This record gives sequence, C-alpha cells and structure tokens, in this order.
Amino acid sequence: MTTRRHPHRLLPVALALGLLGACTLPPAAAAATKLPAPLLDAPPTSTHGEQVAVFAGGCFWGVQAVFEHVRGVRRTWAGYSGGSAASAHYDRVSEGDTGHAESVKVLFDPAQVSYGQLLQVFFSVATDPTELDRQGPDSGTQYRSVIFYATPEQQRIAGAYLAQLGRARVYAAPIVTQLVPLRAFYPAEGWHQDYASQHPDDPYIAINDAPKLASLRQWFPALYTR
Repeated sequence: MTTRRHPHRLLPVALALGLLGACTLPPAAAAATKLPAPLLDAPPTSTHGEQVAVFAGGCFWGVQAVFEHVRGVRRTWAGYSGGSAASAHYDRVSEGDTGHAESVKVLFDPAQVSYGQLLQVFFSVATDPTELDRQGPDSGTQYRSVIFYATPEQQRIAGAYLAQLGRARVYAAPIVTQLVPLRAFYPAEGWHQDYASQHPDDPYIAINDAPKLASLRQWFPALYTR
C-alpha cells in the first residue's frame, strides 16, 4: 500500500507542516549525512563524453531534483526500471506489483563528475539505503533503493562502495540497496518530469525534497550547480 500523493490534491505548506508536527523533520533529512568518497572510482579523464547512470531511491521527483543540480549532469529523466514495458505506467507501477522501481536516468559527463561521485551524492543526499521497500512517507516495492548498473565498471565501483559503507558502519541499520543490471529504462509520464523544480511549493516537495537540495548545496559545494 502506498501513501503517494496526487498532484492536484495539495494542502498549504503550513497545514502540511502542522499535520506532521512543528518539530518533525522529513525522514530523508533526518537520515541524511555526508558519506566518505568511494575508494574505488573510475579513473580521471579529460575527454568529455556522455555516460548513463540509473538510480532508484524512493519518489523519483526528489531523486531527479538532486541530480539536476549536480555539476556535469547534462540531463535527467524520471521513469521506471526493473519491470516490463507493458507495465511501465504510473497507475500500474503505483500498485507495487509490476517489478518496477521509480527511477532516475542520469546522463553525465565523466570529465566533470565521476560515477563514484554520483554514488556519493546518491547515498549522502538522495536516499536512505536502510529503508526496505519504502522511502520516507512512501511505501511499496516501487520505492525501493536500487543501483541499476549499466556497465561492468559501474558494477565494480558500486559494489565496492556498498562494501566500503558496510565496513565503515556509517548507518545504524543494514544497507538494503540492491545492485542489479540495467535491463531497460522507461521514461515516466510528462507531468512527472522536472516535477520538483516546477512545483517547489507543493507540500510534498517542500517537506521531503527541499532539504535534500539544501544538503547537496552544503556538503558538495564544488559539485552543486543551479
């Protein structure tokens, strides 16, 4: 069962905050912490190009918003990964039984930002990797935390970083983020794309995702871009 919101049923921000309680932090903000950089990363390159990374870490609105503000990211898409094309539709995915996870496709320039740096941002800012089949206020397998690796190199780097974080015991609970091959990515419906930047006053965005952007700006000033 999911607590997912509908975009046309919006409460005023003040009312939404009141319902949560004046001193209640959004779950993602409460769990966020800047993590160490990966010990294993792609070698530096001065050659500009384009590579693809796909991450799932809860509602794709917030994950997309984070990566849209990372230097070297050329474009992002909200969408679905993990299931079939036939079920890659919001109404079906929201039922939680399609195998899809709400995901974000990131097109980045490896000469400006490395895959390891994207992983560091993902785990520090965009997701809580200890939450199983949920993220913050949203529950269901469609909100699980996943790294969909596109190449063997991405698999090695992501696997090593998961092991590194596990050894460092940076979380009080076990990391449940999945590491699986990218089979396909299906862009979500148009109204989902760039939702956070287009609807900054949506209470869901203000409460759950604005703190993520604040953390990105504070912890990664060299990577943050408007």
